[in-house]
Amino acid sequence: MRLTSYTDYSIRVLITLGALPEKEKISIQEIADAFKISKNHLKKVIHKLGQLGLVHTTRGRSGGIRLAKLPKDINIGWVVRHTEDDFHIVECFDAGRDACIISPVCRAKSMFAEALHHYLQTLDHYSLADVITNKEQLANQIERKGPDPGL
Repeated sequence: MRLTSYTDYSIRVLITLGALPEKEKISIQEIADAFKISKNHLKKVIHKLGQLGLVHTTRGRSGGIRLAKLPKDINIGWVVRHTEDDFHIVECFDAGRDACIISPVCRAKSMFAEALHHYLQTLDHYSLADVITNKEQLANQIERKGPDPGL
């Protein structure tokens, strides 16, 4: 299973915010620069994370983004389920586009369904806190340039 860049960026944002001292904010531009990703794409990701109640955003000169929950309360499996839009890992998972002639009798579908179930179940065992146990090392990887008034 491969995650979309949207989910990848969502997790990177959460890791970045989790690595910061509690209640500290960072700008969208700083995250975009650190990961060399599109600020516009990142805005969409952060908007969604805000809708999910995972981040809090503040506009303006002293604005920025911070976690809205404690890292221990952010489940990675839940985040993946809410940021991925397609868990159709094989064509037959999507009845609307399944053109495979053996779908009605194929037993591989149940094998892939089981694999997907275990994949998500594994992610359910981890919180953001588990992923950021090396906060200092993570924070050192992120170059900070100052607030972005255009948040």
